[in-house]
Amino acid sequence: MTLFAIFSALLLAFATAAPVQPVELLAWSPTILCPTRFTMWPQGSTQTVTWATNNIPDEKKNSTGLLLFGFMANDSENLDIQHPLAVEFPITDGMVTITVPENATVRNNAIVVLFGDSGNASPQFAIV
Repeated sequence: MTLFAIFSALLLAFATAAPVQPVELLAWSPTILCPTRFTMWPQGSTQTVTWATNNIPDEKKNSTGLLLFGFMANDSENLDIQHPLAVEFPITDGMVTITVPENATVRNNAIVVLFGDSGNASPQFAIV
């Protein structure tokens, strides 16, 4: 069988295959309750990040979370993925206690992003 014949047979097989059924992707973005836009965190302080848990889908109730620190600039999230604030905590807890990095830059555009299934950024807040 020639290479052309093999290629033609493969094209015919793909063209007559059953259509792929759409897959429903479930993404849950938890609403961050704290910090708020009025929050001020001192460098090196211990803080608690909280989020809403009233709408966690059943499929996500055994999920663990990841919390990253960052800042907003030019409508873009700049996240410190090398130094997570917290990892592998139960997303159903609705809270996690963290330590603000000692070397965090003093700024008014700080954010935290909570990943449980999909990421959700907090409002911008201040590091003092």
